[in-house]
Amino acid sequence: MEELKSTINNFIQARDWKQYHAPKNLAMALSVEAAEIVEIFQWKKADEPLSTADLEHLRQEIGDVLVYLLELANKYDIDIVQAAKDKMILNDKKYPEEVVKGKSNKYTEYQ
Repeated sequence: MEELKSTINNFIQARDWKQYHAPKNLAMALSVEAAEIVEIFQWKKADEPLSTADLEHLRQEIGDVLVYLLELANKYDIDIVQAAKDKMILNDKKYPEEVVKGKSNKYTEYQ
């Protein structure tokens, strides 16, 4: 992860783009890239496989999302791996297996 963060940082610095990477801009870019992932699946049936071209497109968009997410996390000195681990602990409390197994309701509906 550190190597990737360094590669991203070097890329941005070499192009003098840090000036454009305000948290607001990164959050907006992240949202746009996530929407591009949604677009890949937009009119497909639930069980429809992705074409080779769609898989490559998905791979690229996931890469874009990760780059912007890492940049946003770096702005606030957030370790995204630890943040994900912490979130899973919270999710485990909000969605106890014995209560929610096989269900897709929001956690507020189980209380």
